[in-house]
Amino acid sequence: MRLTVLLCAISLLGGLGCHSYGTVVRDEGDDMGPVRAPDFTGADRWLNTDNGKPISIKDLKGQVVLLDFWTYCCINCIHIFPDLHYLEQKYHDQPVVVIGVHSGKFDQEKDPEHIREAVLRYNISHPVVVDDDFTIWNAFGVQAWPTQMLIDPKGYVVAAWQGERHRDAIDKKIGQLLTEGRADGTLAKPMQFKSERETFKSGILEFPGKVLADESHGRLFISDTNHNRVVVTDLDGKISQVIGAGSTGLKDGSFEQAQFRQPQGLALSSDGSTLYIADTENHAIRAANLTQGMVTTIAGTGEQGHRLADEVVAKETPLSSPWDVALVGRRVFIAMAGVHQIWGLDLDRKTIAPFAGTGHEGNRDADNRGSWFAQPSGLATDGKVLYVADSETSSIRAVDLAENGQSHTLAGSGDLFGFGHVDGPGIDARFQHPVGVAVTADTVYVADLLNNLIRTIDLKTNRVSTFFGTGKTDSGTTDAPNLYEPGGVSIGGSLLYIADTNHHRIIVVDLNTRKTRVLDVRMH
Repeated sequence: MRLTVLLCAISLLGGLGCHSYGTVVRDEGDDMGPVRAPDFTGADRWLNTDNGKPISIKDLKGQVVLLDFWTYCCINCIHIFPDLHYLEQKYHDQPVVVIGVHSGKFDQEKDPEHIREAVLRYNISHPVVVDDDFTIWNAFGVQAWPTQMLIDPKGYVVAAWQGERHRDAIDKKIGQLLTEGRADGTLAKPMQFKSERETFKSGILEFPGKVLADESHGRLFISDTNHNRVVVTDLDGKISQVIGAGSTGLKDGSFEQAQFRQPQGLALSSDGSTLYIADTENHAIRAANLTQGMVTTIAGTGEQGHRLADEVVAKETPLSSPWDVALVGRRVFIAMAGVHQIWGLDLDRKTIAPFAGTGHEGNRDADNRGSWFAQPSGLATDGKVLYVADSETSSIRAVDLAENGQSHTLAGSGDLFGFGHVDGPGIDARFQHPVGVAVTADTVYVADLLNNLIRTIDLKTNRVSTFFGTGKTDSGTTDAPNLYEPGGVSIGGSLLYIADTNHHRIIVVDLNTRKTRVLDVRMH
């Protein structure tokens, strides 16, 4: 059965304007009539339960249940996680259960092991049911990612919301249901679940998202994303500096005191003294002075923002999931994944402004300001062109940095559902949610996340080829490793460095000989 979904679009107010007309879902936040919640029939696997034990609607009798329908590469779904965490903390000792229903968009997002890695990467502790055939999605009449639904203690769906920014409304409704449940005696005891984290062992790196090689100074910068820090090593992997305390937060100060929240993209000043960091879940851009050992926030307020239309003061402006950065002169370009735009941060004027993209989610080739992007997550530049991993359209875009420049699709379908693994001429080729890019004089290297591969685009012929990886996700051997959702790539001389995210390691490939090794990242 072919599933038709309505993708969320950012409204002028910055919220999500999805509308559904399914058998259960009505308008956003609409109180429902007495609609009995269907069971989780067709579930392929349960995560964050005791040994994967299934949960039924019957088991949830007496609980207020919040369902979150999501898919793990969707930026709008990622934006829901802080709201869910807030509600879980607020009601941790009350009969309130959050259940994630994972209905994957991309092929690899349907795989339970991939979903488990996402659950660990995003520190999700509530139960998650794998719904790879959209059976539960269809039973509840869902039509958009993300969707939240509330089930009352008697087992009826009573309210539903689509998109983001509904935490207060959901919170109010939960409070109302608890009050009613206490009054009529329908509440049960709070439930406890076993998290996947309890059996997960972290190494020196945990889900490293991006990597940046600095051959001239013999350094490698690694976004140690789930440890909320940036690690600086020599080119053999020996750690010389750690930027960040490792605890979550938004705090400036010394490298030992500074706090980050899931940092991703990295860019280095021309003199090698300042590292610019996309502090993704803090919605901020940070600057690390590598000489003084100090971190400062140069853009963002710590709050999630909306699409941008005009130039504004950088430190007074909320950002939205900045995923990568690239430096050209005194301007930091930002892949603003959360609002589908490319922004430019003027380091001298201390202002920030949209550079490419209207904020509409999709793929439209046009002049830079009139173009459309879909969750841009990777940037690389030769100083004249900005190459963009446009993740949700599984495409690589080229943005001309000249005045009155144009944005166009270099390779990939340009379609929100046009993904796969196909080599060949540019727009005939297929990627699957690429998130990282690096560029030489004649080649763009692509971290093709959900294909578990590194791909190349020949800039002379525009032909896409598979460069490295087998597509298998086992770790392989130290000299013949496989990749598992690679998040970033960087070139240092003749070497390609790969953030092998789900294997918690860095891979080094010699571009001339194709000889490969796992970098031995270690303390002094």
